[in-house]
Amino acid sequence: MHFAGSVVVPESVSDSLKYYRSNTAATRALLESAVVEGVPHFIFSSTAATYSTPVKVPVVETDPTVPINPYGMSKLMTEAMIRDVAAAHPINYCALRYFNVAGADPQGRSGQSTVGATHLIKIAVEAATGKRDAVSVFGTDFDTPDGTGVRDYIHVHDLAAAHVAALELLVAELTKSHTLNAGYNRGFSVNEVLDAVDRVTNLTIQRRHERRRAGDPAALVADNSAILATLPWRPQRDDLDTIVRDALAWERVLAERAR
Repeated sequence: MHFAGSVVVPESVSDSLKYYRSNTAATRALLESAVVEGVPHFIFSSTAATYSTPVKVPVVETDPTVPINPYGMSKLMTEAMIRDVAAAHPINYCALRYFNVAGADPQGRSGQSTVGATHLIKIAVEAATGKRDAVSVFGTDFDTPDGTGVRDYIHVHDLAAAHVAALELLVAELTKSHTLNAGYNRGFSVNEVLDAVDRVTNLTIQRRHERRRAGDPAALVADNSAILATLPWRPQRDDLDTIVRDALAWERVLAERAR
């Protein structure tokens, strides 16, 4: 299971070579090692950023893949490499196109600890625990119901379960490969996410309105019918307040450790 990579969209715009090195070239080396060592199954952390600006929402796996930022392109190029390697060698794969991963282990054992994180829910719970004084809202003039960007947030617990189910399927099928959206088929705007954080914490997180970031589409939501049809997987924590609550609990664990 290949999770490594660089994931910050604006940074990929300003430093595209870093993304083609760490996401694409490094995966080429990993694939070569997998072939040499006879690894039979390969699961890749891909991304919804492989799609173009959606002409319709939700997006399906067969929609155009014309990424609007180098991050998405670096992952799409990697998907192509994996597909070509699987066609030439005895290896099958599943590329899971992640939508916005959030939350934390419900038992509080692990969660996102990234310094300088850029994911919205992580940033928001950092603000709720006093690590930040505000949350930046990048763009309030998108073509969405409230003008802020809409994303499909998937709980990391459900995403982990999807990986296990995908590996079991690859082992059973031996030669068949898959590319699947990993999301909930439900989008929330930035404002709706921050409203949920306010609701869960009983606080009012300060919102700082700023200009749009380069490479951000207005809305990106998964059509998840393919993953539901392909894997014996059903989301267990697909509720926004639950995602926020688990992320907040983990953030409080980190705050306690830092004392």
